[in-house]
Amino acid sequence: MYDINQVREDFPILSRKVYDKPLVYFDNAATTQKPLCVLDAMREEYLNVNANVHRGVHWMSQQATELHEQARETVRRFLNAKSTTEIVFTRGTTEGLNLVASTFADECMQEGDEVIVSTMEHHSNIVPWQLQARNKGIVLKVIPMSDDGILDMEAYKSLFTEKTRIVSVCHVSNVLGTVNPVKDIVRIAHEHGVPVMIDGAQSAPHFKVDVQDIDCDFFVFSGHKVYGPTGIGVLYGKEAWLEKLPPYQGGGEMIEHVSFEHTTFERPPLKFEAGTPDYIASHGLAVALDYVSKLGMDNIAAHEQELARYAIQRLQEIPEMKIYGKLRVEELRDENDYNRRKEGYGFDAVGKNSQLLSSNSQHSTFNSQLHDAVVSFNVGNIHHMDLGTLLDRLGIAVRTGHHCAQPLMDRLGVLGTVRASFALYNTKEEIDTLVAGIDRVRKMF
Repeated sequence: MYDINQVREDFPILSRKVYDKPLVYFDNAATTQKPLCVLDAMREEYLNVNANVHRGVHWMSQQATELHEQARETVRRFLNAKSTTEIVFTRGTTEGLNLVASTFADECMQEGDEVIVSTMEHHSNIVPWQLQARNKGIVLKVIPMSDDGILDMEAYKSLFTEKTRIVSVCHVSNVLGTVNPVKDIVRIAHEHGVPVMIDGAQSAPHFKVDVQDIDCDFFVFSGHKVYGPTGIGVLYGKEAWLEKLPPYQGGGEMIEHVSFEHTTFERPPLKFEAGTPDYIASHGLAVALDYVSKLGMDNIAAHEQELARYAIQRLQEIPEMKIYGKLRVEELRDENDYNRRKEGYGFDAVGKNSQLLSSNSQHSTFNSQLHDAVVSFNVGNIHHMDLGTLLDRLGIAVRTGHHCAQPLMDRLGVLGTVRASFALYNTKEEIDTLVAGIDRVRKMF
């Protein structure tokens, strides 16, 4: 594990006050704070190596290009992609999802073809497909979930037909913290010859992601949620798919040759990177990924999921508390059972966060948590906006509303929730402050 106090020193904003109260920042699912090393690296590049990348022959352009392409290699390592050819820089998760929805529908779908999504998707993984439904007449099919916020995998299997063309689902719910069994989702889809896109906005910052192990065809995430700058993100795509899909935008950088009669395009990833990229932000993202990798993604996952467990435990002490989703604690019979669960989820959600309940090797039992660093809740009849506003006056930053997941809110039967989301720099003492603040607001009402 890392030294939490030393880590917090890397984020000076955490030491500031809001309304004369120490800041408690629990809005990390929306965006994370940035360590000094990221800010310093971007400032250094602007001051010393600021030049447009790729086509320049002068020294500064070559240096900026090298940093930009080194960043692509850093992302490749972070995701364990086979090649930098499979790493496309975008403006964020939303653009990555739109890019694939648009180009895939153009190349591979026609009227009546189907895309499978889930009940718990962010709007960014619903609306792009609805735009294609309007433009091309494709059909959205939705994986249902239980009251506890668990996808119905049997229902998922039944959704496939001869018209199913792609599955696009979130790795982790930004509302419930549910970690979906993406390896199982991918395996089932591939048995039908169907590719899978994973929205990794809420997974890449929190635990190790291995796209080759998951075997997904596309994976997207945002820089600003993983301690990097805003306006930068990543689309991973298997090389064969990126070769097949058409360009998303036209302009400089993505062309091979242009005439008024005909244009030919670069190979991936440049084919999907029209115009001047945010080469300063790509460098900042690389520094952020190096930062979390040095701390250890397994260490970050263990710390944050311990915070989630502690938060749920403390929040349940508050009268009239309603927590959405379920902290799943599963007793796994033995190491083989443990390995099967690990295989289905595509990361060590079981092992790194498990406690061996029995030391008898013949009857070992693992207590497994499958929940990410997000807790959404309401308290009694207090409106979520009122609760969030009053917590803000106590210096506590939480997110309120529908969290860009209105279909999920409809499924839960609420207009919105309060969401506390945790990061590598948060502490149990801050959770105690949150619980005390909620109790204070509750008594006011």
